[in-house]
Amino acid sequence: MSDPVYRLRLPEVPASSAVFSSPHSGAEYPPSFLARSRLNRLQIRSSEDAFVDELFASAPGAGAPLLAARVPRACVDLNRAPDELDPALIVGASRRAVNPRIAAGLGVIPRVVAEGRAIIDGKLPLAEAERRIASFYWPYHRRLRRLIEDQKALFGQAVLFDCHSMPHDALSSAPSVWGRRPNVILGDRFGASCDRWLIEAATDAFRLAGFVVARNAPFAGGYITQNYGRPSAGVHALQIEIDRSLYMDEVRVERLAGFEEIRARLVQVVGELAHLAGPALPMAAE
Repeated sequence: MSDPVYRLRLPEVPASSAVFSSPHSGAEYPPSFLARSRLNRLQIRSSEDAFVDELFASAPGAGAPLLAARVPRACVDLNRAPDELDPALIVGASRRAVNPRIAAGLGVIPRVVAEGRAIIDGKLPLAEAERRIASFYWPYHRRLRRLIEDQKALFGQAVLFDCHSMPHDALSSAPSVWGRRPNVILGDRFGASCDRWLIEAATDAFRLAGFVVARNAPFAGGYITQNYGRPSAGVHALQIEIDRSLYMDEVRVERLAGFEEIRARLVQVVGELAHLAGPALPMAAE
């Protein structure tokens, strides 16, 4: 199922309470957006979670839907609150709600991409920010919420896996795991967005596939994880961050020769994740 904002792939037979979401893998840049940008195409792509939707493409075959953005993060960040407007970028945006993300230029309408490079010269009118939020942000979130509600109705719970990638350099602040640098970070908002059984089982699934896993540092989960994770209501949300250097050239934004090997390992992981269930619930039907 295709939409101007997202691509949705549904399983032929629903067999999992999981929903896989890739909100930062979008790479379809509106011509008007590119014309206004001061960056070239390669520079602006540095903010993408490039190819993450491909890495998790096996989800529908495991019985779970996969929702992936088409709109790029540099245009609108789907993993931010809709009111995180940057007054340094948007004329008329309130300064009262400025937080560290907004101050860094990473609000719902980003001011910068990787390495703090400004996307445009000057500012945007508030009407343009509101247009992007109405046209791109809300359609994605409405569809995501509906998927979560459908899964809960079918299976008695919903498990959201919010899938991302991280620059290799970001791992310099990550805790070592048995003397090794992690290449997967799982974030559950320090236990707030999902029950413990989920992050424990997800950790095991990634480790069995040969990944080195750390939790909540340097990434504990963003807006999507925080907003949708309600374990007391049977909705669990877990953020997954994968080291980009495993599968892509970060400068050229190109797949490495080992891309298919990483994707094959993730097929195993996705199959495990899709069929996780809470202690009080049966495993999802095969």
